[in-house]
Amino acid sequence: MDRYDYNYTPQRFNILPPVCKNLLIINTLLYFLTVVLQNRGIDLTNIFGLHFFTADRFHIWQLITYAFFHASFSHLFFNMFAIWMFGYTIENLWGSKRFLLYCLVTALGAALMQELTYFFMYKELVLGDYTSVNLNGTALVAKDVFLNRLCTIGASGICFGVLLAFGMMFPNEYIYLYFLVPIKCKWFVIGYCAIELFNGVFTTSDGVAHFAHLGGALAGLFLVLLWKKNSEI
Repeated sequence: MDRYDYNYTPQRFNILPPVCKNLLIINTLLYFLTVVLQNRGIDLTNIFGLHFFTADRFHIWQLITYAFFHASFSHLFFNMFAIWMFGYTIENLWGSKRFLLYCLVTALGAALMQELTYFFMYKELVLGDYTSVNLNGTALVAKDVFLNRLCTIGASGICFGVLLAFGMMFPNEYIYLYFLVPIKCKWFVIGYCAIELFNGVFTTSDGVAHFAHLGGALAGLFLVLLWKKNSEI
């Protein structure tokens, strides 16, 4: 892969390059397919969503496929908007093959971080000799049933990875918060990751996989640093 440069002409710069375009199409189609099939008693998230690795429903492909499914239309919209907003520039600079690899690595990094998070959250249950779980002090649920309920979906890990890459490539470019407040991209990325870390540590019941987001950013950081070290970008 040739090193990127900033001498892109309008003819070479694509506002909807292939990987970004296909991510938008695939995620959107799978979202509506999930909705349709749920009405017929088929839940695709049980098959392709990321389950805890000790659960009966866990399969190795879920470490990637979870990133193509979303819980709601707003979840889908904002993730796809973020991938396009920050990703199309990166894809134009790096090329589609490198950008696709980057997206897959950040998705995998987010998945592994989420699995690690689940393990530390439920380590006592997983390693202990338990057969049931007390939910909110009101109901007992079988251990295997509880573990099978742990499921993560969404492309947010990729979003954070792409945002991290954009911040590293263009640290002094301005992002306008709520289209009004200008902030340099490097500070936006650092601040957003700090907020996710805070929420991950102190907010445990909001249903958001904060550490998965950080896992995507961390995987992206390592990959960008590796490429830079090898003078590949």
